[in-house]
Amino acid sequence: MIEDDRKAARVLANGLREERFVVDVAHSGETGDQMACVNEYAVIILDLVLPGKDGVSVCRDLRAQKISTPVLMLTARDALADRVGGLDAGADDYLTKPFAFSELLARIHALMRRSDVPLPTVLQVADLMLDPGSHRVMRADCPVSLTRTEYAILEVLMRHPGQVVPRSVLGEHVWQAEVDGLDSLLDVHIGHLRRKIDGTGAHPLIHTIRGHGYLIGSGAP
Repeated sequence: MIEDDRKAARVLANGLREERFVVDVAHSGETGDQMACVNEYAVIILDLVLPGKDGVSVCRDLRAQKISTPVLMLTARDALADRVGGLDAGADDYLTKPFAFSELLARIHALMRRSDVPLPTVLQVADLMLDPGSHRVMRADCPVSLTRTEYAILEVLMRHPGQVVPRSVLGEHVWQAEVDGLDSLLDVHIGHLRRKIDGTGAHPLIHTIRGHGYLIGSGAP
């Protein structure tokens, strides 16, 4: 989601997470452009009016780079010229603010059904497997029982294999708001994850990148 209104972005992201979507949020066109170029997404929700690089420019540049991820453009403008401009830039659908959350969900699901972007249904890093559909986690074909919070942390890490995920990003994904004592909370839950996933003598997969965040991968960071 690329949306500069932080309150609106938080509300929408929280709603989508309740529907079991994993949501990355960017608050500028430049940041969103970079994220869309290095990660695979099911759908990009793109605000038209952004500081610096606007939504039309972001969409046009993504299409120029052959990124075919479906784009749902959001805007407070309802002028025909704005809708046409967004669609001409490569957007797949258009939703005018204010809108019902149920309509946003319906548009997202429709775009995902039409999309030809192959998305893995099961996430895997080395011999660790996570199935977002069933919430099943396996390490070396053995079931791993996780709490809801542990699962949420692991899913975010596994959707960014080999990449450092900052503590702040994990906090936003898992607790959906700023929380006091975030570092201590994460340390506790990461410790539990390590005992359950890496504590059986298997090759460690979860790594702490001091001063930055966490990384999941089979190689040492």
